[in-house]
Amino acid sequence: MSLLNVERIKLTTTRSPWWCTAVAALISFGFALLFALTYKNGDPGAGAPAYDLALIEGGTAGFGMFVIMIMAALSITTEYRFGIVRTTFQAVPRRWLVLTSKATFLGLVGLVLGEIFAFGSLGIAKALNSTPLPLTTSEDWRQVAGIGVVYALAAILAVAVGALLRQSAGVIALLLLFPLLVENLVGIIPRVGDDIQKWMPFRNASNFLSQGTSSNSLSPWGSLGYFAFVVVVVFGLAVLVVERRDA
Repeated sequence: MSLLNVERIKLTTTRSPWWCTAVAALISFGFALLFALTYKNGDPGAGAPAYDLALIEGGTAGFGMFVIMIMAALSITTEYRFGIVRTTFQAVPRRWLVLTSKATFLGLVGLVLGEIFAFGSLGIAKALNSTPLPLTTSEDWRQVAGIGVVYALAAILAVAVGALLRQSAGVIALLLLFPLLVENLVGIIPRVGDDIQKWMPFRNASNFLSQGTSSNSLSPWGSLGYFAFVVVVVFGLAVLVVERRDA
């Protein structure tokens, strides 16, 4: 518990986490506000997406999550940059405990923020638009409440990638380019592209938050399990690397 408290102090006494949280909230609530006002008088035009939970939660599940991942990654890369991690490892020689505590705390932060953004966006949408957005089925609850779970796993993944690469710019570039660019480009590989794309981690995270209409081979819950498996593997690799190399 003492290590978790240390991570809490580190996170709450620096500016970047607060700025990242504010930006993520602005993106999440901003998208909900934008779509609620756009669809206030009905369908804005032919071919426009339906006004539903997927549309309202899209900003939170996508762009908001990327900002939280950046926050989680910076929590460890800045320690490497300023040499704070050396002092931490001297105080706690079992480095895996340090990394696990940081990942656990950032995962909890991601979980809480994800749920706040998800249900807050839904509240904004309901307040500004008379179109019903009910939470009546298990799929509806998964699509909204599941965002916090994905945030938590994404934050742990970001900590692991940050521990592996240690450079803020490189980590941020990887965390943004991989889901936004690489996972989409994989699909254009002849013959095997579609099959490979089905196993991309963030695509499976998105499939978990969908209504089961994705072409993924796995079910939504299977996709969550696969995403969690990838996070565990990357985090395990990060622990091995941190234990073996110089700080």
